[in-house]
Amino acid sequence: MKFHNLYSFFRGAALLSGVALFSLSCTSVASNNGNEVQYWLTKGDASVKLQQQTPVKFVNNTNSFQNIEIDDTQKFQYVDGFGYTLTGGSVEVINRLSPSKRKALLNELFGNGKNSISVSYLRVSIGASDLDGEVFSYDDLPQGQTDPSLSNFSLTKDKNLIAMLKEILTINPKIKIIAAPWSPPVWMKDNGNSKGGSLKPEFYGTYAQYFVKYIQGMKKEGITIDAVTPQNEPLHPGNNPSLYMPSEKQGDFIKNHLGPVFKANGITTKIVVYDHNCNKPEYAIDILKDAEANKYIDGSAFHLYEGDISALSTVHDAFPDKNLYFTEQWTGSKGTFTEDLNWHTKNVIIGSMRNWSKIALEWNLANDPKYAPHTDGGCTECKGAITVSDSENFTRNVSYYIIAHASKFVPAGAQRIASTQTDKLSTVAFKTQFEKIVLIVQNDNPSDENFNIKFAGKTAAVTISGHSTATYIF
Repeated sequence: MKFHNLYSFFRGAALLSGVALFSLSCTSVASNNGNEVQYWLTKGDASVKLQQQTPVKFVNNTNSFQNIEIDDTQKFQYVDGFGYTLTGGSVEVINRLSPSKRKALLNELFGNGKNSISVSYLRVSIGASDLDGEVFSYDDLPQGQTDPSLSNFSLTKDKNLIAMLKEILTINPKIKIIAAPWSPPVWMKDNGNSKGGSLKPEFYGTYAQYFVKYIQGMKKEGITIDAVTPQNEPLHPGNNPSLYMPSEKQGDFIKNHLGPVFKANGITTKIVVYDHNCNKPEYAIDILKDAEANKYIDGSAFHLYEGDISALSTVHDAFPDKNLYFTEQWTGSKGTFTEDLNWHTKNVIIGSMRNWSKIALEWNLANDPKYAPHTDGGCTECKGAITVSDSENFTRNVSYYIIAHASKFVPAGAQRIASTQTDKLSTVAFKTQFEKIVLIVQNDNPSDENFNIKFAGKTAAVTISGHSTATYIF
């Protein structure tokens, strides 16, 4: 993960306690008779969090409100899901909960019941991320030794992560997983260090086999890796662990090693390039311009610590046959619930979806009140969606609600459809497999805003609180 002083205002909420207030699952929402608009609200002042409100009706009246018009004849990308990164640190702190609390939390996060938020997509690290308690790879050796045959390869360091993924899969067997390395084994690197450095050219082929062993090893555990990126934040070698991998090197690695090795081994896991900030869409475009590399690539992934979310559309316009993925954004220790709810909903959820992303992921799922565990040199301010205080208590933070406003109501396989926006209201709309329309609205204004939901000749008048997020279903 990458953090910049310029973006220190991408901040998390203060610790909030209490029980999430919501009452209907996606399944029960689907029973709506079509004349009512059901909706859930989270206020920026945190006085209301994912609470169902009194439904409003479609009526034939006129008013002077601003209009949000939805057109389900204009169709865009299908959605793969919404979620978080399940870091090793997340697993560690969730496992500190008592068995009953732990089970309840996992069901709340990944289940489809009335008190669940139905997270449908996860990101994991290949080896350690900076939010693991220690740095490791799957083939660590004493200094000076190498292992070109990968005879020392083992997933043992991730045994707790694997166990939790198995448990999550029993709750939601359809959850999708994208995986990314923060660093290869240090013996493959030109600086012999977990931080920074580049992959030695003589180990490109070995590293491609490392990915194959990882995917095959996870498959033996019953875990399917849907997609991989060759490197998390390849232009940020200052994290621990990390690796510097400019576009020409990543393109070479994919074209001449990773792609062919996947093909030779019958690996169907998608290859997704870049996985870094929106200020460098040319990174992905440069790789995709290479026809030989292009044929192995499913799409490209982005974060938003720099740049503008419209970068995803820049890549889409250049290569409309390739998919887009939004894979990371963190909330931090110095922020407010209001600021993060509004910025992240507008950019991570609404912005990424309106710019062709198939997923929207916040960063870390869980950590402790001191923002640990993390590596020496890892992020010390990143706040999880969940804070685990002790064996019986956990807190839902702002990124829980940012994701929940989408994940609870927009199932994987839904399709984005057209919705208009106003100066003060950001929107994105979807049509689900259950023929339901889901509209997410973020009010960027401190005052309440009145507006009409207009769809198929029907109008519903709605008021959304200032600096708040709402999800409407009909």
